[in-house]
Amino acid sequence: MPFRTLPLLIAGLLGLACPSLPAAPAAAAARSAQAGAPRAELPAERVKETLAAYRQWLDQLDQHHAVAGLATAVVIDDKVVFEHTLGYANAATKETVTPDTVFRLASLSKAFATALTGVLVHDGKLSWDTRLVNVLPFFKLKSVPDTEQATVGDILGQRIGLPRNTYDNMLEDDIPYEELVRKLDEVDMTCGVGQCYGYQNVAFSLIGDVVYAMTGDFFYRLVDKRLFFPLGMKTASYGRDALESSKSWARPHRAYGHGWLPFEPKENYYRVAPAAGVNASVRDMEQWLIAQMGGRPDVLPQSVLDTLHKPGVATPVELHSTLWRRARLTAAHYALGWRVFEYGGETLVYHAGAVEGYRTMIGFFPKYHAGVVTLWNSTGPMPSGLMPMVFDSLLGLNHVDWANVESAPAAKRAAPAKAKKAKPRRATKASRRRH
Repeated sequence: MPFRTLPLLIAGLLGLACPSLPAAPAAAAARSAQAGAPRAELPAERVKETLAAYRQWLDQLDQHHAVAGLATAVVIDDKVVFEHTLGYANAATKETVTPDTVFRLASLSKAFATALTGVLVHDGKLSWDTRLVNVLPFFKLKSVPDTEQATVGDILGQRIGLPRNTYDNMLEDDIPYEELVRKLDEVDMTCGVGQCYGYQNVAFSLIGDVVYAMTGDFFYRLVDKRLFFPLGMKTASYGRDALESSKSWARPHRAYGHGWLPFEPKENYYRVAPAAGVNASVRDMEQWLIAQMGGRPDVLPQSVLDTLHKPGVATPVELHSTLWRRARLTAAHYALGWRVFEYGGETLVYHAGAVEGYRTMIGFFPKYHAGVVTLWNSTGPMPSGLMPMVFDSLLGLNHVDWANVESAPAAKRAAPAKAKKAKPRRATKASRRRH
């Protein structure tokens, strides 16, 4: 599995429906381990109808030419019941997306950071209450009390008290992570530590330094040993070099004329590896869904999952950010690397990610052990409406075309644009900003 070293500050300081695919090796053991957990089965006919509808919606998405390329899967009861790809990994060469094509995961990376932390807590290597100031000599916030109080759980639970996306703009302007974390004490706090929600990438990535300080091993190596390898995530990796070394990898694309134009991936968010550094294929993410839904207790014990998915700080802004959220959500919280929503009366564990030229979504209902993951390599928003359509269908809610795929498609796009002839406009910072 390819890996590339990513700098960490502490290191410097210290020197539709397809046939069901095989379940994870420990799935049978997982069922017995989960015997005491609340669980319900979705009606088989409803699942069948949902998968047929999903295939139709994806065909309609393709007819709209709404993405350069896309890969998606549905996992139910530790089995991959649906896997689908469409479009191009590279529109210029017409290389198609396959289930093993590697995408940048953007913010879906955060769940790997919190899962590793949970495993290390389970092993007794550190605690969610470990204070950053006791581990990282460089760590400072603007006030001494906040500095002394901030914990591992605070940075991973997005409740450190800093303004939303602190220093993301400087990260996008290629200011090194190592410099940015030294400047956190210059930022006015929005609230006291632990008292309010403020989404972070730079501060979140301090967990990489904490892990190195507490274990003597690099963060990404531990993710490889404790998560990627045992879960069989064969193409998962960290960093741009590893992405581009993959046998098949999805180039980022932007719309250009009537086609899609591939461009070079940007390095900046790879520099905050715990927050945004993971690359993976949809095949990898199927195994990740199985593990997150309790199917691999040999890797992620249920006690760890319970902690990772427990609602933490309230995130009321999430209730109104899109049409489907306004219609379906009645509660929203941030847990540890995951968002926890009340969706149509059911608990949904969810996260989305975006970095220039890539978008990602993952979500599952713990009660039903049913989840969906979608990865695409262009910035168009249409695919983001498909996942709630699948959720609605699985739960038996009224159908709404959240993605607008059922409208008549626009005129067919021309052939994919050739990179050498393109003169694309520079993306704005807003379009590059991750979430």
